[in-house]
Amino acid sequence: MARAVSTRRTAVFTIAAWIVALIIFFPILYTIVTSFKSETEAIKGFNLIPSGTVESYAAVQAQSNYFKFFLNSVVISVGSTLLALALAIPAAWSMAFSPTRRTKDILMWMLSTKMMPAVAVLVPIYLIFRDTGLLDTRFGLTVMLTLINLPIVVWMLYTYFREIPGEILEAARMDGAGLLQEIVHVLTPMAVPGIASTLLLNIILAWNESFWTIRLTTTNAAPLTAFIASFSSPQGLFWAKLSAASTLAIAPILIMGWFSQKQLVRGLTFGAVK
Repeated sequence: MARAVSTRRTAVFTIAAWIVALIIFFPILYTIVTSFKSETEAIKGFNLIPSGTVESYAAVQAQSNYFKFFLNSVVISVGSTLLALALAIPAAWSMAFSPTRRTKDILMWMLSTKMMPAVAVLVPIYLIFRDTGLLDTRFGLTVMLTLINLPIVVWMLYTYFREIPGEILEAARMDGAGLLQEIVHVLTPMAVPGIASTLLLNIILAWNESFWTIRLTTTNAAPLTAFIASFSSPQGLFWAKLSAASTLAIAPILIMGWFSQKQLVRGLTFGAVK
């Protein structure tokens, strides 16, 4: 009897999980379906049956160079992630293994910066970028996304590092390892799952960032978020073209997430986030 109850409960939870997953994924699915319709079919109303036409994709590519925006997204998201990790690993190490009385205050202060509306600092940030020549540059946007996501990266790595026994690092010091050797050769290899999950999550956050990427770029450094926004015009919304542009923009990150889901889940469940 207990086995039957357990099986029934498992089935209920499985069905509930699939329902929630389908609800979350449905907007993406509908976007993909709409991208394979003509503009006339797209504005008719709700319909999950695509006509199979690719004219919207052809129109999108003819209007904008997708690969230029794609390359900008790759450079900006990967670059900001690597830079954030280079800054966050030593910071998280010091907070996890050499804490002070101010460590918790610093962590809370870093987290509080994520609570501030971005529009509140738009004008000063824009003026700084304008005066320093960083507007519409990959470097400027990389630095900006690094600073935006740095608190999350530090928090994730700090939480994960707390799970690593400090005795291992003490043993490395007794063997003559210096600070840099301790971080690079001892701590980092042990924290690979947490670092990998942090890296993947930060790439996703940087890839999806739209507020700053649209406002700090025009053409040269514009990523895929600006590519999508370019299909919203005063003449109206062209739903099929907009859906095709959105599908092209989210496809790389969906593919990456699909192939790296095991690594991501492993890292998130082994101390990176609790």
